[in-house]
Amino acid sequence: MKSTSIRSVSSVVVETAFFLVVFCFFRKKVVSLHYPNECEHMKNYLMSEAIGDIAGSAYEGRTHRIKDYDKVKLFSSRARFTDDTVLTFACAEAFIDHLDMTMNLWKCANEHRHAGFGSRFKLWMADHNPQPYSSLGNGSAMRCSSAGWLAQSEEECVRMATETAAPTHNHPEGIKGAVATALTIFHLKNGKDKDFVREQILDEYYPDWSNQRYADFHDSYTFNSTCAGTVGPALICFLESKDYVDCIKLAIALGGDSDTLAAIAGPMAYAYYKKMPDALVYQAMKMLPDWMVKVSERFDEEVNLKK
Repeated sequence: MKSTSIRSVSSVVVETAFFLVVFCFFRKKVVSLHYPNECEHMKNYLMSEAIGDIAGSAYEGRTHRIKDYDKVKLFSSRARFTDDTVLTFACAEAFIDHLDMTMNLWKCANEHRHAGFGSRFKLWMADHNPQPYSSLGNGSAMRCSSAGWLAQSEEECVRMATETAAPTHNHPEGIKGAVATALTIFHLKNGKDKDFVREQILDEYYPDWSNQRYADFHDSYTFNSTCAGTVGPALICFLESKDYVDCIKLAIALGGDSDTLAAIAGPMAYAYYKKMPDALVYQAMKMLPDWMVKVSERFDEEVNLKK
């Protein structure tokens, strides 16, 4: 009797274990199907910003701004990386190498002094004891994407985005621009949809833009270098886009701060669509210095380890 009971218990344990293995296997499959936007097999995260910046750079300046979507050409002969990409990669490098954010931004900026920095930022670069100057400009939103890609929780995302902005853009509007942008990337990479972004990010952070559609403001939109005048429109470009390239072209065709609009919207689009044309990645990568290429590769490894 005793041996029979032992065999019976053993049999139940084996059967239960087998059931759990099978259950977990299929549960994993079901979860994968239920969340089609989970980040899998992705790379070149930082390039999603660089492509937007480079593409938009050709349409910077009063004489080059464009409103016609059909005439937007990605990577024209005038295209180059700007301060947006320099500082995006500087923030990413500071995170993955545990560097002081302020000093790494300062170092990288001074290594690329002709990348198109604004006049106030240049004064910050020239100071050997750089201090924040309460900027509310869109520079905080264009450089923060690494926070959204790396963060493991909403709270961590807010903290990291704030860290990227604080060395210069410590005005509440500057911080808000970085946080709203990074949170959008964070939520999209984790499977949230466009309705969530509209309701939880656009409506909450930029209510003045919440009821607007792209066509409502396209014709009247002009250059605006503030977070309040840039992040909302960039969000709308993403929300109304059909794919990554469409998002970039919509941002450029607003005829505003084209490189920054596209640099902000690009990572949002990549976090959602999970695809960028390989040809654009290759072209953009060729334009970047070696240190950025290496940071991009190491950043991919860091993000994919956290999945």
